[in-house]
Amino acid sequence: MERVDREAFYRDPYPVYARARATSGLTYSGELDAWLVTRHADVREVLSRPADFSSQGAFRGDVTPSRLAFAELAAAPGNAPVVVSSDGEAHQRYRRPLTRGLSAAKVAAARPFIQATAAELVRSFAAEGRVEWMGGYARPLPATVIGHLLGLDPADVPAAVRAGDRAENLIFTAMPEDEQIAAAREVAALRHRLVAHAARARDQENLTGELVRGLAPGPGEPTGRQRDEIVSNTQNLMLAGHLTTTALLGTAVHHLLRDRRQWELLCARPELIPAAIEEAARFEAPVQGFRRRVTRPLTLSGTELGEGDTVFVSFASAGRDETVFTEPDVFDIAREPARHLSFGHGVHGCPGALLAREQLRVTLELLVRELPGIRLAGDDVTMAATLIHRAPEELVLTW
Repeated sequence: MERVDREAFYRDPYPVYARARATSGLTYSGELDAWLVTRHADVREVLSRPADFSSQGAFRGDVTPSRLAFAELAAAPGNAPVVVSSDGEAHQRYRRPLTRGLSAAKVAAARPFIQATAAELVRSFAAEGRVEWMGGYARPLPATVIGHLLGLDPADVPAAVRAGDRAENLIFTAMPEDEQIAAAREVAALRHRLVAHAARARDQENLTGELVRGLAPGPGEPTGRQRDEIVSNTQNLMLAGHLTTTALLGTAVHHLLRDRRQWELLCARPELIPAAIEEAARFEAPVQGFRRRVTRPLTLSGTELGEGDTVFVSFASAGRDETVFTEPDVFDIAREPARHLSFGHGVHGCPGALLAREQLRVTLELLVRELPGIRLAGDDVTMAATLIHRAPEELVLTW
């Protein structure tokens, strides 16, 4: 496969995925230093075989922070594995409290809070006739919701979310060393705040309480190791809990409005909102994919892989597979539903998928009812240059 500019690939990976799907076997990507797994059947197979394809290193970054930035992080609590990059018993232990805290019943109970928060955000800009959607709605809604579910003081949520963003910046954005150190200090400060929050949360009915009880069962204070696991997994949940949904809120609204017929159909038939949610997730997976490490010599799609090889499992490419979806590059909320893999599959399926869907459902119900005249302010929308959480950099709407 020919080399392509990494930034261009990140902003629009679909042509690369299409060529890889059309090529027999797997395609090696120098940009990712991994074999691309792009076909729906292959993606599903890898996700169904966690013993053969380890999640360790699933979230490997593009840059390595400096030694001094690492030192800031190493001095803070929370340097422990997290659910997305663990295997076997450890993964099950990290996942169980998330499954309980993000169950269908818990998400249903959060719906009134989501509705009230969404309505307040829309009221804050409705009279202006214009909004930059990502900053005005798509980022603050999921951040506020995950902060609420974690039991954080609302006043602490903006700083916590910023620190979470800075953690992602450290491994995906090239920055001067002084900026790396400043970002690492913000992350370290967040971790210390999470220690204090977790100490109060053991008996609380929120996500943090679930994590504390699940990862430090029994009486007494958590051990140092347990404390680090609680902090790391709380921080990871905070990051994943808002970035993934932010991406979905951005791309769903973008594609609904890009083809005016789709938006008008949704307004005329709001019963299509559930279908629109699934089409939005299929068409533009909020998480493009994750790496997996091969644990033994094996063959996948005719390609021989050795122990230690890395594959990049592209949820986004699976959603555009021509053998599964008719006209996969067309966004169509009225298409016959088919099972996409945009929230993963198997033991590593996204535990927050119900919550993400609920926030998009509330959002579309609100927009159809309150702002049916919304439209894109222009056709030029630039996608962020990141492979993980795919979203518009800005999305200006008018009405």
